[in-house]
Parts: sequence; structure tokens; C-alpha cells
Amino acid sequence: MAFDVKDLGRSPGSMRTLKEHVPAPSDLGVALIGVQEGSDIELDLRLEAVHEGILVSGTAVAEVTGECGRCLDPLAYDLEVNVQELFFYEGVVLSDEEDEEEQYRVERDVIDLEPVLRDAVVTMLPFQPVCREDCQGLCSECGVRLEDEPGHHHEIVDPRWAALADLAKPDRQN
Repeated sequence: MAFDVKDLGRSPGSMRTLKEHVPAPSDLGVALIGVQEGSDIELDLRLEAVHEGILVSGTAVAEVTGECGRCLDPLAYDLEVNVQELFFYEGVVLSDEEDEEEQYRVERDVIDLEPVLRDAVVTMLPFQPVCREDCQGLCSECGVRLEDEPGHHHEIVDPRWAALADLAKPDRQN
């Protein structure tokens, strides 16, 4: 997801807007929820030249799909994330406080937005997605949806007490 920024030059104050639909990269999500590879991501960004590099700011909208972590029903909704990142020009010396690995660079007049979008989208995804906050989920014994069967339960006898339960049966013969 590379974009040419040569037209901005190294002239602080020059800027342009970027409104595009781009295909989603792979692995844009977590175990239960994410953005389908190849689905549309709508970018509405502003690219501004500053002294140190190119400042990218704006929003990205992607359709998120997955399943509820409790009842496994499918989920789908649009997620809008804010994007703001500075891409440093090649040759700009970073101060000691800034970690070289965490900084993005303008390389040969091109910026790669994929890692920025990945960071923005994945951090906004729920760790345990649910279809509703009050979703009851599935029965841990038989897997039935608890929403469909209110009051569903199983008689579970602790195996350590099973022998005593047999003593209380009325049809027991002495």
C-alpha cells in the first residue's frame, strides 16, 4: 500500500488530500475478528510536508467481520479509525528518545501505509468481540445457545460425591 509523495517535495507547508479505496492486506485482525483480505478500505487522508518528513493524518474505514466470542454468531460492522503518523525523510537524524525501529520512513519518495493501517485497525478491534453485551453464549456442557433456551441447565454431580448420591436413591435394595 505504497503512495508516491514526490509531488510534495521537501517543501514544508505543501499538502494534498488522498481519498481512495484500497484493498485490505492480509492478517489485518485478531483470532475472532478482523478485516477480510482484499475488502475495501476507504482512506480519507491528508499528506503534509513538514521539516522532518511527511505527516499523514485522517481516517480509514474498513468493514470488520468475525464471530461473537460467546455464542459464535457472525459479526459485521464498519470500523472508522483515526490515522496520524509522521514519515521521516531519509537522512533525518532522530533524537536519542526516538526508537529507530518504531519510526516510519519516506523511502525513494514513497510512503508505505500498510503498517500504519495495521497498527490503527488492530488496536481498535475488541479482544473478546460480542454480538451484544448481554449475550449469554453457549452451554459449556452441550453447546446449546442459552439465548434460545432460557433456564437451560444440567444436573451435575461432583464425582467425589457420586457414591453418596447412589445411597439416597429410593429403589436401592439392601
